[in-house]
Amino acid sequence: ALLAQQAQEPKAEDAPSDAARDVLAERQRQISTEGWTPEHDDEHNGHEMAHAAACYAYPELTALVGVKTWPWAAEWFKVRDHRSNYVRAAALLLAEIERLDRAAIAAQPAVLPA
Repeated sequence: ALLAQQAQEPKAEDAPSDAARDVLAERQRQISTEGWTPEHDDEHNGHEMAHAAACYAYPELTALVGVKTWPWAAEWFKVRDHRSNYVRAAALLLAEIERLDRAAIAAQPAVLPA
């Protein structure tokens, strides 16, 4: 019984880090506040979210080559401090990975009942 109890108790090292929680919170903000739902994200099948993430991850390079690397209208590129930019970049990458996963599932052939 003690082993079962120990196996069920979450450990501090198992808890998501502040960074992971911030990325998930940013992704939720993108959905609930900005309206960037999974259905909306599915329309961006040219890897635009990954490109946007790269711009946030390295805004200095984006500034050097110009906002033309940003996949959407320039007014949507809102650079902040490094950490905030990285959180946005990670949330955009999460959205892109989820979009790829949904596309892979949708591409699977339908299984008909036997």
